[in-house]
Amino acid sequence: MDAVHRAGIPGVYGEVRVDGRTWRGASGVADVTTGRPVSPDMRHRVGSVTKTFTAAAVMQQVERGRIRLDGPIGDHLPDLVPGERGRKITVRMLLNHTSGLPDYVRYAFPSLAVNSPQSLDDNQFRRFRPAELIELGLAAPPTGEPGGPTGVYSNTNYLLLGQLLERVTGTPAEEYITRHVIRRAGLRHTGFPTGPYLDGPHARMYEAAHGLLDPPRDYSVYDPSWVGTGAALVSTMDDLNRFYAKLLDGRIVSRASLAQMQRTIPVRALDGTTVQYGLGLHRVTVPDCGTFWGHDGSAWGAGTMSLTRDDGKRQMSVAFNLQRWNARDASGNPLPHPIDDALSTLYGEAMCDGADTARAQPSTP
Repeated sequence: MDAVHRAGIPGVYGEVRVDGRTWRGASGVADVTTGRPVSPDMRHRVGSVTKTFTAAAVMQQVERGRIRLDGPIGDHLPDLVPGERGRKITVRMLLNHTSGLPDYVRYAFPSLAVNSPQSLDDNQFRRFRPAELIELGLAAPPTGEPGGPTGVYSNTNYLLLGQLLERVTGTPAEEYITRHVIRRAGLRHTGFPTGPYLDGPHARMYEAAHGLLDPPRDYSVYDPSWVGTGAALVSTMDDLNRFYAKLLDGRIVSRASLAQMQRTIPVRALDGTTVQYGLGLHRVTVPDCGTFWGHDGSAWGAGTMSLTRDDGKRQMSVAFNLQRWNARDASGNPLPHPIDDALSTLYGEAMCDGADTARAQPSTP
C-alpha cells in the first residue's frame, strides 16, 4: 500500500482475510490539502461493485418465479424496451452484458469525447431519471446482436435491471436491494446515498480524467443518479468482504442461482480489456493461487477492487481515491503509469502472497 501511495495514489486502504485471520491497512491521505490520513474503515463509493448486489436481487426474484431468466425484457418493460429489441433481449442478456445495448455514460457526459471535463461539473448536482439514461443507451448504435457469444459491458443493462426490480416488486429497486440483499448480508455501513453528500468518515475522491483534470479534482460530492443500480452504492471494505463471503456461501441467493451467476463469457470492458463475466460477477483466475470471484468498481474519483477465492478462505477488498490517472497517447490509448504496477503488486500480495494479478486491474464505471 505504501508503494501504491508513492506511485501517485493519494490514499489507499483495504482489508484482507485469510483462513479466518483479518488484516486491515491504509496508506496516504484522505485529503491532499489538509493531510488527513485515510483509515481502513472509511466509507467509499464502490462503483460497479453495485452490480453484484443488483444481480443478486434479480436472482432472488427469479427464485420466486416473478422473473424468468431467459424471458424477454419486453414482457416486463415494454415502455422502456419496445418492439423487436424487447422481444429479443432477455433478463440474462442484461445481467451478462450480451444485450447489445451500448453504455449511456459517454452520451450523458458528452464533453469527454472532445477532451473536455466540462460535463463532469455540469452533472455534479444533476438528478438524472433512470428512464432518460436508458433512452440515451437505446438511441445509440448497438454493440451487437442480442445473445451473442461475447458481451460488451454497459451500464444501460443494469439500470434496466433496476427498473425491472421495481416493476415486479412494486418497490423502488434501491429499497428492495437494501432490504433483501444488504440487510440479509448483515452489512452495517452499505447503502444507496439519496443525494450528492456521503455520511460517515470518507476520503475526498480525486478524478484525473486521463489528464484532463490537472491537478485532479475532488468529486467526493456528486449526485449518484448518473449510475443508480449500476454503480451508486457506498460501502466499506469490511462490508464488501462480508457480502461476497455470504454470497459465495449460498446465503444471499440459492446454490442454483449462484451457479447461474458463475456461468461466464468474455465481456469487453469499457477500458477495452476483456473480462470473464457471469451474472454480476467477474471470474479472475490466478495461476497457482486459485479462482476468485467479485467485481471492480469506479466512480468519479473512487476506485474499488473486491475479490474472494471460490473456497471463501481468502478475500481482498481495496479502495483508492484517484481515478483515470493514465494520460492517453495520440490514439487515445492509456499510457503506462507506475500506479498500475504498484496496484498489481498489491493485489498479488493480497490474493496469494506475491502472484502477478495484473489482469485484475479495475476498469471504468
